[in-house]
Amino acid sequence: MSDSGGSSERRLIAERRRKLESLRAAGNAFPNDFHRDSLAGELTAAYGSHEAATLENEAVDVRVAGRMMTRRVMGRNSFVDLQDRSGRIQLFVQRDAIGAERYEEFRRMDLGDILGVSGRLFFTKTGQLSVRVDELRLLVKSLRPLPEKWRGIADQELRLRRRYLDLIVSGKSRDVFQQRTVLVRFIRSFLDALDFLEVETPMMHPIPGGAAARPFETWHHSLEQTLYLRIAPELYLKRLLVGGFERVYELNRVFRNEGLSTRHNPEFTILEIYQAYAQYTDAMTLTENLVRESVRYLLGGTQVSYQDEQFDLGPEFRRVTLEDALRESIAELDGGDIRDPERLRGLCERHGIEVRADYGPGKLEFELFEKTVEPKLRGPVFVTHYPAEVSPLARRTDADPFLTDRFELFIGGRELANGFSELNDPDDQAERFRDQVAARERGDNEAMFFDADYVRALEYGMPPAAGIGIGVDRLAMLITDSPSIRDVLLFPQLRPESGS
Repeated sequence: MSDSGGSSERRLIAERRRKLESLRAAGNAFPNDFHRDSLAGELTAAYGSHEAATLENEAVDVRVAGRMMTRRVMGRNSFVDLQDRSGRIQLFVQRDAIGAERYEEFRRMDLGDILGVSGRLFFTKTGQLSVRVDELRLLVKSLRPLPEKWRGIADQELRLRRRYLDLIVSGKSRDVFQQRTVLVRFIRSFLDALDFLEVETPMMHPIPGGAAARPFETWHHSLEQTLYLRIAPELYLKRLLVGGFERVYELNRVFRNEGLSTRHNPEFTILEIYQAYAQYTDAMTLTENLVRESVRYLLGGTQVSYQDEQFDLGPEFRRVTLEDALRESIAELDGGDIRDPERLRGLCERHGIEVRADYGPGKLEFELFEKTVEPKLRGPVFVTHYPAEVSPLARRTDADPFLTDRFELFIGGRELANGFSELNDPDDQAERFRDQVAARERGDNEAMFFDADYVRALEYGMPPAAGIGIGVDRLAMLITDSPSIRDVLLFPQLRPESGS
């Protein structure tokens, strides 16, 4: 904002504060005794299609409250757009109806003020449903002016930092977050109907695990112990499989100490589902049905428009192995040994991918896939059979132990879900944990720790099972056509404001 703009805003705030001081001097400046009985959206739905004469005969008296968003003063009469959580309704304020003194008080009010009004519904000459006001009260004085314009790069930054302001002025933003809430509610009802049990597991872990990510650390003074904000609930949920809860899910926050991007926020919402006596193919079917039905429920069909691309989630999702996807995308891999480390290293170098000397063929395949293939996957498509080297919690494929029974779902070049047949061999799991510890010692700060208690739980016997992790924020992005994860998080993590 320019200095002149800043000075103008300061003058407006000072003027509004003078008005507040007058209100304080006159009595209670923040009353809390007004009771409304109607919402704008409900009134429009109930009476918006009535005939004017019918509505007049019904004599519908209402009490509404909300924020004054616009005002058009025309001498002794004024029109106001009043906004509440359900939408907007027009007020018709007449000097003769509320009295000269109250009308002058109304004229001194400002956009953004919160009003309580009572009156009778009617249609204006232009056919707009309105409230003819017979009583009007100022309930809350707004001390800061609402923005006149809400677009451009600077405003985009302000939108995220002051979400409360964004929600006041942007109906689109309110719709996005209402849709997100509906999505979360649907997910729960979908899984509950399949006899899954929602559970809660710890947010603070003595050993971070369940994903390849750098954790946040904290200190528990009483225990004199370092704890970690969880990067995934996976290992606790699988302990519940050991305990006999055969179908469980958790829908909640996880925390990863990673960079910010259009797809990444340090805290985000994940859905993890675990089902005993199921395989990764069952998990793919469940994932496909959940995603498809979520879209159908919120959008009314299986067609999704996302960032100018069209996706039809109605037909069965395509399935392709990771190695076949590599062959399809990189011509040099079409023929010969796809697992040759030197060949893979050469391809990584040609594609500008930095690799370490200790990377095996599985990790090299994954790096190539992630950097060169993943962004091109339009989908919906399941990529299956990831190398065991990058899948420390997944069951090896019986016919090819180099691979695992693992999948990821991609739509529009973005990963939405990850799942696999669970590794329930305690000795194999212990060995893979040891490999992860060795990777950490070599400098991989996203490698896992050794979780001895989890191995002990497996030694009691975990039934064969499949698990799924779905990024709820990314699914919300798809459904609401939001380009950035920050657009579907009410309060995303942002860099400090300059000068703060």
